[in-house]
Formats: sequence, structure tokens, C-alpha cells
Amino acid sequence: MTTPLSILDLSPIPSGGTAGDALRNTLDLARRAEEFGYHRYWLAEHHLAPGVAGAAPAVLIALVAAATSTIRVGSGAVQVGHQTALSVVEQFGLIDALYPGRIDLGLGRSGQRRAELAESARKAPPPPRPARIVDGLLIPEEFSFASIASSPLFALYGALLQQPGAESPDFADQVDDIAALLAGTYRSPEGLAAHATPGEGADVELWILGSSGGQSAQVAGERGLPFAANYHVSPSNVLEAAEAYRAAFKPSGALAEPRLIVSADVVVAEDDETARRRASPYGLWVRSIRSGAGAMPFPTPEEAAAHEWTEEDRALVADRLVTQFVGSPRTVAERLRVLRDVTGADELLVTTITHDHADRVRSYELLAAEWAESAARP
Repeated sequence: MTTPLSILDLSPIPSGGTAGDALRNTLDLARRAEEFGYHRYWLAEHHLAPGVAGAAPAVLIALVAAATSTIRVGSGAVQVGHQTALSVVEQFGLIDALYPGRIDLGLGRSGQRRAELAESARKAPPPPRPARIVDGLLIPEEFSFASIASSPLFALYGALLQQPGAESPDFADQVDDIAALLAGTYRSPEGLAAHATPGEGADVELWILGSSGGQSAQVAGERGLPFAANYHVSPSNVLEAAEAYRAAFKPSGALAEPRLIVSADVVVAEDDETARRRASPYGLWVRSIRSGAGAMPFPTPEEAAAHEWTEEDRALVADRLVTQFVGSPRTVAERLRVLRDVTGADELLVTTITHDHADRVRSYELLAAEWAESAARP
């Protein structure tokens, strides 16, 4: 059986483009992804990023679901630390009411992690784990987010995302509240019932996304929910995340055994050289994120080539560059198979960003064709 391929879309704004361009590109790509045979189409949530238009995943999921007919559509992921359980359930229940059986509700704990990162920035970081290769898969040296967490902009963004004085609830509690509201079993600590309309009884698939073997992996496993591990965000921790999820897993009404998606950044073109050129702005784009300023509009290859790199710059992006899968369809498909085999992924979630929208669509088209053809080869 062929391992399903799915897509994670950040709705990137290209240099010289607008948020409207990015969103129209997302709708076009979703339609094409459905034609190419991708299994699901997830939208990311990013805030205060000049180069990313995906700030409201529920709104965009509704638009994508309306523009397509069969592909599953969902969030990768809703940052529940900035919202209440009820607001999330009502948003996704509303979408499911119009497009039943096609909606995925992916949950992430970015809001809760923001406080943890801020606290860790005040402590001496532990020594980084060295890079290693596991059965052909590169696990790079661990990146420290301490410098980002200590940035004044980091604190400002956190303040803007929440009401004054608000505190993010425990992630496990929020997941439980969301599940209970969907199931119609919610009770307050005092025993009072609450029923979400729309939302209660919605046929949404609940997912947990995580970048380490921490609370997200534990919550997904203990509650018998499917889990998505982020090789494209935190490649040094992907094996830890997958192992922690499986170790914590308990069968549930949703799943009898663990179900794992693993993500990867890819750029595919007809040949390796063309792919490398189209992917060349990626490092500069990642630098803009990790410098604390937020994702910049995605540069052209020429704009990226003009950047004068420092050693500090290179250290910021090294782990992401060496784990981006770039090349011809066969080159990238081979690396994705290694990622699948080493992590034991049941599904792969690929994300591709290029300056030109046509190149991004072509990358997904070439990969889907090669993935299907390679599965049919003896």
C-alpha cells in the first residue's frame, strides 16, 4: 500500500506580492493538489509575519474546502494557547456543518510553549546534541531557541496574541475540553453541562502536532489520538517525538494503534540543479524567522544570492538547510522514503515554498507522479 502524501501550506507571500496573491495561490494549489492525488491539505497558523498570510486557519480552511470537493482539509495547527476550547470547537463545527467528513482539527501548543521558551531563555542552555545519521536519515545538531525567546519582539507578539492578564490553560486540559465539547460530554468542575452549536457531534478528525517528545506527544499518545511530528520545524527531535508518542499510546475509540504523520520541507524540479536554484532563497527566509522578526516575503533566487552571510547567520539556519529535501523527483522521493522508514510514519506531510507559484505547483505535481510510479515499480 502506498504511503499517503499530504500538504502543509503556510500561504507564503512572495517578494513583490501581496497577502491576496498568497491566498489566491493557496486556493489554486489546493485545487491542483486534489487533482494530483494528495490525501489532505493542512493550513498553518502564523502571526505577525510579513511573509505569511495564514493567520486565521479556520477562515482559510473554509475557503479551501469550498474550492475543493474530496481532499481532506485541516489545520496544522491551531494554536490553542491563544483561544478557548469553545471558540475552536464552534469554528470547526461550523465548517464541518457545510463540508462534513472532510475536516481535520490539528492542535498545537505554541501559546503554552511561548511561556516555557521565555523561561528557558533566562537559564544557561544545555550543550547541544551532536548531529548523527540514523539508517540514512540525518538528525542534525539541536538548535537552541533561547536567542529568539529573549527577543523583545517575542514578548510583544505574545502580548498581542492574548487579552491583558490572560494565561494559557494547560494543553492537556484544553485538548480534553475540545474533545468533550465535540462529543457532547462536557461538564464544568461544578458539574454543569455545555453544548456547542455548531460543534457538538461534528465529524472532524482530531490531531495533535508536536516538535519534541514533550507534552504534545504525551497527550496524543495517552488519549489515543493521531500525532504529527515536525521534521521540517525541529528535525533534531523527530525521532524523540515519534518514540515518545508510541511509548505513551493507549488505544481509544479513535485509534486502535498509533498513527503518525511526519513532515518535511521539499522542493522538486525536473533536475537537481533547477531544484537547488528554486530552493536557494529558503535559507534567507528561515533566517528571518529565527532572527525573531517573523517570516519575510519569500525572496527571489537573485535577492537571496545578494545576501552577505555571516557565521551567525549560517548557524541560525544550518539544521533546516541540511534537512530540506531538494532535487529531482527521484532524488526527493528516495529521501522521503528514508524519512518514512526511519520514523515509521504512516503518512508524510510535505511543505514546499518557492518564489514563483508555478514552480511550487510543479514541485507538488512532479513529486506526486514519482511517488505513485515508484510504488508501482517491482
